[in-house]
Amino acid sequence: MSTPKDSAHDLAAAILPLVGGPANVTSVAHCMTRLRLTLTDPTRTDEDSLRALPGVLGVVTADDTWQVVLGPGVVTRVTAEFQRLTEPERRPTEPAAAGRPAVRGAGLREERRRDATPLRTALRRLAAVFVPLIPALIGCGILAGLNGLLVNAGLLPGLTPALTAVASAFMALIPVFVGLNTAKEFGGTPALGGAVAAVVVFPGVAKVTAFGVHLSPGQGGVLGALAAALLATRVEKWCRGRVPDALDVLLTPALTVLVAGLGTLYGIMYAAGAVSTAIGTAANWLLATTGAVAGLVLGGLFLPLVMLGLHQALIPIHTTLIDQQGYTVLLPVLAMAGAGQVGAAVAVYVRLRHDTSLGASLRTTIRSALPAGLLGVGEPLVYGVSLPLGRPFLTACAGGAAGGAFIGFFAMLGDRVGASAIGPSGWALFPLLAGNRGLGVTAAIYAGGLLTGYTVGFAATYAFGGVRRAAATAAPAALPWVP
Repeated sequence: MSTPKDSAHDLAAAILPLVGGPANVTSVAHCMTRLRLTLTDPTRTDEDSLRALPGVLGVVTADDTWQVVLGPGVVTRVTAEFQRLTEPERRPTEPAAAGRPAVRGAGLREERRRDATPLRTALRRLAAVFVPLIPALIGCGILAGLNGLLVNAGLLPGLTPALTAVASAFMALIPVFVGLNTAKEFGGTPALGGAVAAVVVFPGVAKVTAFGVHLSPGQGGVLGALAAALLATRVEKWCRGRVPDALDVLLTPALTVLVAGLGTLYGIMYAAGAVSTAIGTAANWLLATTGAVAGLVLGGLFLPLVMLGLHQALIPIHTTLIDQQGYTVLLPVLAMAGAGQVGAAVAVYVRLRHDTSLGASLRTTIRSALPAGLLGVGEPLVYGVSLPLGRPFLTACAGGAAGGAFIGFFAMLGDRVGASAIGPSGWALFPLLAGNRGLGVTAAIYAGGLLTGYTVGFAATYAFGGVRRAAATAAPAALPWVP
């Protein structure tokens, strides 16, 4: 009987030749559901075969970065096996293929990077900074929620202070981690980026006055840390080209920390603090004033944003809100997109209950993907069901819009629903819920939003999804669930 490790190894070994082999892979990473690969020459991939591979839920391409959708849990094991398969053989001087030298692949890669839009490049780099932090955000958020329940119930008073320390330590120091990742992504020394970003959370900054105002530890949050590490990277690169080699090991780190540190204290923290405060004020105002409309727009557009990769721009905003207020009010609204997707998938399942050809295969896919969808992992349903069919993707967005409007309406009444961590959605978000009216009210509003999203997604797809016609006319190559 095969173990999960064996299955992960087999899937990684099957993916590798379809993306051009070890010599074509320059970096390997993963998020919650996707294997993220940077390729030297993307033209060497076999995208159709990759999409048809059992276990692959979808493929998303952006410049020289390929994202293979595998699902939660599986992606972690496959990434580890993929790294084992590629790292020993990955050499910058290896030929890309017979008759196609490595310089050709490097040239294509450089050409694609020049053609990439600044927005897409910025989003990719933001993802590289913040996505690795999501597992820690989830773990600490769940522990914080559990600790809050224990404190409110008066249970285990001897344990709750320890849980508070365990759950809060990461959030207290998250700017340091942002600084490390930022410097690494932008070509600086991670330790120097982390050192300068640590200035943001150092308690001693309370004794510093900038623009006539005493600074406070944590002022500027993750945005300040991001800007501080970027400044440190620029200073370090400037020094590397000007400081004599004999003095580089001493002067470059000292000058980087000094110049970037002072710039952080006397400029970045003040400015980033103002921006962070504005973000929190704007988010609260948006939902409190135009809640139903804002929720409708955000919930309805989130699935297309995910498809385009633009949702990565929201990660720093979520993190800023969590750092500033203890929770992000945007995530529960955006999570309604997944509810609309679930409702649409159930409608497709019901519509095709009498279909014995393509409908049987599609219903099998829905049965296997629905539990993940209920827990907030929507890729299996998106790439395996609604997106290939076309119109059900739009009706799923309608369900998300309705659920978002539901939560936004209650925000207008003063009942804010937030999440203490980013990453999970669907039912998996319940342990992370937080708000200003108590957990019972917060959970009830969120549950009402989910039910609204399920209902409207189902009804819109059942009535207007054109499911049977789409299933009958869609090209088999576009349907990853067709054997």
